[in-house]
Amino acid sequence: MKKNRVPAVAAAATTRSQFPVLLLGGLLLAGLVGAFLAVWAMDPARPTGPAPEGMVWVPGGWFWMGSDEFADAGPVHQVYVDGFWMDATEVTNDQFAAFVAATGYKTTAERKPTPEELPGVPLDKLVPFSLVFSPPAFCPPEMRGQCDQWWKVVPGACWKHPTGPGSSIEGKGNYPVTHITWEDAVAYAEWAGKRLPTEAEWERAARGGLDRKRFYWGDELKPNGKWVANIFQGEFPSGNTVEDGYAGPAPVASYPPNAYGLYDMSGNVWEWCADWYQPGFKVEDGRRINPTGPRYSIDTHGRDEPKRVQRGGSFLCSDSYCARYRAGGRMQGEPKTSLSHSGFRCVRSAR
Repeated sequence: MKKNRVPAVAAAATTRSQFPVLLLGGLLLAGLVGAFLAVWAMDPARPTGPAPEGMVWVPGGWFWMGSDEFADAGPVHQVYVDGFWMDATEVTNDQFAAFVAATGYKTTAERKPTPEELPGVPLDKLVPFSLVFSPPAFCPPEMRGQCDQWWKVVPGACWKHPTGPGSSIEGKGNYPVTHITWEDAVAYAEWAGKRLPTEAEWERAARGGLDRKRFYWGDELKPNGKWVANIFQGEFPSGNTVEDGYAGPAPVASYPPNAYGLYDMSGNVWEWCADWYQPGFKVEDGRRINPTGPRYSIDTHGRDEPKRVQRGGSFLCSDSYCARYRAGGRMQGEPKTSLSHSGFRCVRSAR
């Protein structure tokens, strides 16, 4: 019996001596697992919590931003953005109506402009208005560079009356709200607990994981012979053949979504971004990280007006006039000007 006790005592002693090592190893393993889970939880490509209603997750990461096709969209460069939530569709008439009902908000187009806002305009002409696409029956090629041929100042036009007094959005609750200024979009976003996307976030979302493609959906205008965006077909501005089924805005989600689940990132209505507009991008070392745009704008039209970025193109974009529905295309918009092809969507930061 005594002989058998020696190995048992030795084994017990050995086990006791190894206990601190085993404990330390266990603690180290637990620490590594905890660190891994912490890093995994902070992964910018990973959704944070359940999706807010009507929003989809846009994973963070690097992508190629810009286009060589447009003079103000270069240079093409690498950009990193953190992951974020984005409205799956443009903000609709119904959604905007809920905001107005809750707050009593009046859009820029519904408010009487001041003499300071429109200097030189006679006082009796200072009435609420918006700009409405009103194409002439015929527009000769030499006149296509003069946008006053198709944009008309219409008193009384606004989001509720998109073509002027007497028009209505009845039955169009799922259409994108239009005649929205940048200031209107910001007001809605703040009420909804959201914000406007940065230009970089917007392009990251629109590309849906595709890089260096001519269109946000690939390299073919009509994949499998089908229109996948609401743009202008025919000779702009008077010859819309309506091959895609819509002469004006289409109900949201009328076309297939991209890989992130986002609809109408190309065409339908222009979408406001948070950034000030300047032609081109200022890039150091060929890349940018979570850029928020320049500190001030540059008006390339020579009127010294402040300008914000608009993205995505609209139902008026046409290869015969404006091709900025294509990947990387940009537009500059005066923050207090509303038009019948201007809308928006919102984003929400991950944390």
